[in-house]
Amino acid sequence: MTDSVIEEDLIIEGNINASKGDLDIKGRVTGNVNAHAVKLHLKGSIDGELSAKVVTIEGKHKGSVQCDELTLTSTSDLNAKVAAQTMTTENGAKIAGTVKVTGKQ
Repeated sequence: MTDSVIEEDLIIEGNINASKGDLDIKGRVTGNVNAHAVKLHLKGSIDGELSAKVVTIEGKHKGSVQCDELTLTSTSDLNAKVAAQTMTTENGAKIAGTVKVTGKQ
């Protein structure tokens, strides 16, 4: 399946469902995002629920995250309720909210 890209100059107000695809977000999404894998780039932002198997956050996210694998880079700014099986966090990542990491099942 091909990646879908939301470029820096794009603002989406509404929900996105790409449950079998990968999504690169460089712009801004206000709404819920559901995909197989999501990469939120440095200048990207999501305000809403984020659900995917694999999530990488470099930018800003406010809401909730539910995933199997979560990676927070040093530039990430996360204000959310997080539920993940595994989480990798680089030095400098900002996290506010609740975090529940269950381990691989």
